[in-house]
Amino acid sequence: MSLRATRIGEQMKKELSDIIGRKLKDPRIGFVTVTDVRVTGDLQQAKVYITVLGDEEQRQNTLKGLAKAKGFIRSEIGQRIRLRKTPEIYFEIDESIDYGNRIESLIRKISQENSNEQ
Repeated sequence: MSLRATRIGEQMKKELSDIIGRKLKDPRIGFVTVTDVRVTGDLQQAKVYITVLGDEEQRQNTLKGLAKAKGFIRSEIGQRIRLRKTPEIYFEIDESIDYGNRIESLIRKISQENSNEQ
């Protein structure tokens, strides 16, 4: 990503957190945290990575709710960030936190097994 795309991604991250947390009233959307926004170099597309508190069903419901509200979210972003063209937004679940938690639990398990052997 270019420096400009990175800056716009960071600004979008802040604005999206505010919009999702305060403006959306869809009951399907649970507790959402925007973890990252990656904007393409031509500023045409933005991939928004989110984490959702809850199980797999809650994650899927949240993705459906966000997909339904995509037009509203995009217009809000357009009003808050002055760009010639507002990027097309795509939402994805951020698996990196789950992956990190799994690795941490495996390390803890191995560490406990080693301490039990000694």
